[in-house]
Amino acid sequence: MYYLGIDLGGTNIAAGILDENLKMVIKGSVPTGKEREYPEIIKDMAEHSMKLIEEAGLTVEDIKYIGIGSPGVCDRENGILLYANNIGFNNVPMASEMQKYITLPIYIDNDANCAALGESVSGAARDVSDSITITLGTGVGGGIVMNKQIFLGFNGMAGEIGHISIVLDGEECTCGKRGCWEAYASATALIRQTKKAAEENPDSEINKLVNRNLDLINAKTAFDAMRLNDEVGTKVVDQYIRYVAVGIANLIVTLQPEKVVIGGGISKEGETLLKPLRKKVNDNLYYKKDDVPQAQIVAAEIGNDAGIVGAAMLGMQGKI
Repeated sequence: MYYLGIDLGGTNIAAGILDENLKMVIKGSVPTGKEREYPEIIKDMAEHSMKLIEEAGLTVEDIKYIGIGSPGVCDRENGILLYANNIGFNNVPMASEMQKYITLPIYIDNDANCAALGESVSGAARDVSDSITITLGTGVGGGIVMNKQIFLGFNGMAGEIGHISIVLDGEECTCGKRGCWEAYASATALIRQTKKAAEENPDSEINKLVNRNLDLINAKTAFDAMRLNDEVGTKVVDQYIRYVAVGIANLIVTLQPEKVVIGGGISKEGETLLKPLRKKVNDNLYYKKDDVPQAQIVAAEIGNDAGIVGAAMLGMQGKI
């Protein structure tokens, strides 16, 4: 049998088919067109799925089920996407709408949970039972996996790690609260921090890298300035990594995962990010004994495919 996973994003609908060994046999994407009504988007999801099935030389009967990872809050039991602000979905009956076009079982879950499951099954955490996957992107997303199963909490809302508070009455977050980890550790936050530093230090390499057009600053700019031995860029990166470390240390102290997997665009910095991050996380733990096993902090391995892989595994929860 084969499993089809869909990663519904604000920009693209990515999908892929996995074989019984959990290997990707085909994948592809089409634009989401998020300004459209949900029936049009879901129809495109179905048509794209059928196209992949045909291109793989398969039939619908070869597919055991379809899993869908979507931003937002899901009613998994009834296949309803309750709320997803970045694609404008509210109480969308995703499963029944998909089944108008493809008569297969449909499973849905949050996209960050799917990415975490993907890394747990086929990626950087495949060799451990308990892991947390964190995505440092536009926001801070994440998923918690325990005993190879997504941890949902009693109400299905567990894992919104970007909204743990790390600064009392701090920066305003997109969720409306203040001091959320996302407001300090996301790529968006890093860009804001870099712009502020550039404004306050006009002679910094940061300004030179963007030809003094601060609108060109991205999440890589401070790291690039640091690599040029720029003191301002180095301070921005150091402060940013401290913010990331505080949140990770809180998660480790609370959940004690065997691995913490770092994904998202900023993870492309590799050891430039991870080496100082490991030290700063350790500095924030309440225990320092060498004989106490420590959570490993590693880079994500399957990147953008993690959401597809995890979605394709949704129907196997409890069986992996």
